[in-house]
Amino acid sequence: MYRDHTKVVQIGDKKIGGGNPILIQSMTNTKTEDVKATVAQIHALEEAGCEIIRCTVPTKEAAEALGEIKKQIHIPLVADIHFDYRMAVAAMENGADKIRINPGNIGGPEKIKAVVDTAKERNIPIRVGVNSGSLEKELVEKYHGVTAEGLVESALDKVKIIEDFDYDNLVISIKSSDVLMCVKAHELLAEKTAYPLHVGITEAGTLYSGNIKSAVGLGIILYQGIGDTIRVSLTGDPVEEIKSAKRILKTLNLRKGGIEVVSCPTCGRTQIDLIGLANQVETMVQKFPLDIKVAVMGCVVNGPGEAKEADIGIAGGKGVGLLIKKGEIIRKVPEAELLDVLRLELENWEK
Repeated sequence: MYRDHTKVVQIGDKKIGGGNPILIQSMTNTKTEDVKATVAQIHALEEAGCEIIRCTVPTKEAAEALGEIKKQIHIPLVADIHFDYRMAVAAMENGADKIRINPGNIGGPEKIKAVVDTAKERNIPIRVGVNSGSLEKELVEKYHGVTAEGLVESALDKVKIIEDFDYDNLVISIKSSDVLMCVKAHELLAEKTAYPLHVGITEAGTLYSGNIKSAVGLGIILYQGIGDTIRVSLTGDPVEEIKSAKRILKTLNLRKGGIEVVSCPTCGRTQIDLIGLANQVETMVQKFPLDIKVAVMGCVVNGPGEAKEADIGIAGGKGVGLLIKKGEIIRKVPEAELLDVLRLELENWEK
């Protein structure tokens, strides 16, 4: 697979590329200058499973805040830079573990060299980011529109700019809100470079549409062996990005651990609030570091059979429920106690 042969890049105390585990990223949506709010959000993301965090650095105050933020968090910190090369330099001077730039929009060769020189001195990786929304006019004209081929050419052009300054501690990202264009671009790029790739569907949308687009796009790309680190971009609480990313990786068997919840789609036999119960279970199980499958079924007649592939499950009927393990009924419990019984079982799992 492609990811087994990509260059290994060190980001803080984490490594990506070369077959290392695919790491999950997110980005804060607080004002970076507000250290307290930014740290609080990063702590919530860490608890959810975020492994690399990115903060925007549009001002000198934001760059200076990185130093204090870094002291209070436990995962690598990436500085997101737009337009002003001085912010990239300042971010690295204040402890950023990686920077994200587009060399095409931070100025001429001297400004790019200043950024690369600082990165080189500190051995800080640079993520070269190209977005379909900012593709150069000449490439749009060359390919008669925004295309996967244009995105790849743009990304490789930007990489060469940095390589010409004798630096190759690089990560590449090419993003588009067009899922199939993004897929094709990654397929083309993976054949042309050995740099690790950061994968995501940009501007994917709300929790509903963004999750669907990200699952489809990331699923196709990752299944082909492409991608060393990912972000699910959602319009909402960034913690939801982490939940979705973990589920995508687990579904593709690219990550172990974490409880998988399966539930039936309900039917006319359902006599409990299965939708509410399933949502409660999914929220409750997130705190358990178990690699098991939990089933939530809405029928005591077919529930045990349908839950036989799960390690443990519950099935509800009218006023009564069942606790099930590997398809076998363990005992009957009152319907109102189903969630508490399941929680107790998980708390004592294999202790």
